[in-house]
Amino acid sequence: MRIYRYAGHGAVLLITLAMWSYGATDLNASLASNPLTAQAANQGEMDGMEVGQDSTIITPVSIPVAPLPNRKPIPYVVKTDDTLQSIAKKFEVTLREITWSNPGLRQPLKVGKVLWLPPVPGVVVTVRKGDTPASLATAYGVDESTVLGFNRIRAADLLPGLVIVIPIDPLVGPNLSSGLPADPIQPEAFMCPIKGAKIIQGFGPTGFALEPSYAGYLHFHTGVDILAEYGTPILAASGGRVTATGVADYFGIRVEVTDSYGLVEIYAHMQDESVALGQSIQQGQVLGTVGSTGLSIGAHLHFQLEVGGVPTDPLPLVGCQ
Repeated sequence: MRIYRYAGHGAVLLITLAMWSYGATDLNASLASNPLTAQAANQGEMDGMEVGQDSTIITPVSIPVAPLPNRKPIPYVVKTDDTLQSIAKKFEVTLREITWSNPGLRQPLKVGKVLWLPPVPGVVVTVRKGDTPASLATAYGVDESTVLGFNRIRAADLLPGLVIVIPIDPLVGPNLSSGLPADPIQPEAFMCPIKGAKIIQGFGPTGFALEPSYAGYLHFHTGVDILAEYGTPILAASGGRVTATGVADYFGIRVEVTDSYGLVEIYAHMQDESVALGQSIQQGQVLGTVGSTGLSIGAHLHFQLEVGGVPTDPLPLVGCQ
């Protein structure tokens, strides 16, 4: 009986080996006749595609390898020896973007003061009472969807005190409060107030005795002088709002414009003015005419730029000689 039992076991074993051999032969033939299935079985992927167990081709999801752009406003605490120029260079922003994002900024900078810097070309805005997506969009020349979408907020989240970033295309620039583009001619640049005119005196220390002392120098020219005849129209170098008019010490008759970025431009020694205090003006608009009022010895325009209350070289002026 034991012999018969062993014989039966042997027969079952022989049948099993035969079936395994046939299956392996059939599988190899199948793989050879179907390269895609063979590769899928051996590798599980092909040409950037994954293949499931049922031979279904799966397209992989693209995963970004570079960090997404930062959308948060950058707070920067002023340190000893910081200047607007050094901060601008460090964070790769412009002076205009710094002054624009920090209304009322004054120089010299105070150590410990927090400055807001935009992470992309544009402006950092602190929401005020009454601001809406529509009003901010109009003021900065963008769509409402840009105001909300870039900051990942809803209209209901736009509460006073919230600090947001509004990206602005540098080639377009900001708008005036009226919704008109501030600088339709030369966005992010100063246009020469008198087209094609010659600059006869630059910015900085000078030996000209009529110039007052400034910044430790006995005589210092705080702007540039542009030669022109009496009555020549003076054009706004950039758009903004008129913040002063009339006679002022050695400037004589002058017009002061705080431009849309918060920089202050002074047009001095004018013969007359043709704009009013508080008026919004566009780049290229006539402000008045050339004269020789105040501390002046001949017809010309003194053009002065102030950044945070400090005279700064306004050059280059696009269109001046």
